Amino acid sequence: MNSLTDVQIPTTNTEPKEIPDPPRDEDPLPTDPKTVLLGGIFLLAALATAYWAAEIILPFVLAVLLKLLFQPGMRLLERVHVPRLLAALILIFAAFGTIIGIGAAVSGPATSWAGKLPEGIPRLQERLQFLSQPIQSLQTFLGDVSGSEKADSAGPSLSGLLAALFTGTRHFATGFFETILILFFLLVSGDTFLRKLVEILPTYKDKRQAVDLSQQIEDNVSAYLVTITIMNAAVGVATGFAMWACGLGDPLLWGVLAFLLNYVPIIGPFAGVIIFVLAGLLTIDTFWQALLPAGIYLTIHIIEG
Repeated sequence: MNSLTDVQIPTTNTEPKEIPDPPRDEDPLPTDPKTVLLGGIFLLAALATAYWAAEIILPFVLAVLLKLLFQPGMRLLERVHVPRLLAALILIFAAFGTIIGIGAAVSGPATSWAGKLPEGIPRLQERLQFLSQPIQSLQTFLGDVSGSEKADSAGPSLSGLLAALFTGTRHFATGFFETILILFFLLVSGDTFLRKLVEILPTYKDKRQAVDLSQQIEDNVSAYLVTITIMNAAVGVATGFAMWACGLGDPLLWGVLAFLLNYVPIIGPFAGVIIFVLAGLLTIDTFWQALLPAGIYLTIHIIEG
């Protein structure tokens, strides 16, 4: 450890004495109104550009996040001397193959529950009879506010819904393949972009800071994404077993649903509670037992939090 006694002061003038640079204060925030106004205009312009270019920006951002998520796997495969091109293909096919397989396995139970829903609406109305008066009052209020717009928009609603569904499916498929393509090139390129950035920087100190900062960001984000994915998987497994024990059935469907909803803060678990309340009311006869799946799901989230 360095101490004051370890510092050697030269007694001769044969070697030039290095004078340390005076400490620089941090850059103060801009106070010029023109600078603040230009910064606000630039921010609005950037947000508007991101909104209109969402079909390009969103796949790129998702690919960057997935690249950080796959980075530990890439390092592991590189340690066992797997070529980077082959390692990228292995990770992409393994990840998306698992997603497609789980989706195919869940599609059957999801279709079955969708078929039960029209027949179960009268049952839900009967069991939620105590909510009929507030719902009717809300519908009356909304009807008074909307006026005759409801009648005018009833005709093209079905065609508009189909058009929106088709457009959304097309955009999802396009963005999905763009994400995979960008992710593949990001995984194969590795640290190419960082090396190019380091070559541009003028001094060795700047180069070192850029490398350290990028590694720190990559490690922190990768650790966070891996950790949150493991936690969500644990929530999904626990939820699947709990729903199976409650008699709700289809544990894979409920586990995958809990896994996906847990990525959405606050709104996801809240929507999950509503879904499990409705599923319990459709399946279980006793009222308090019908609320048990939602209660267990909420308890799992409290424990996780």
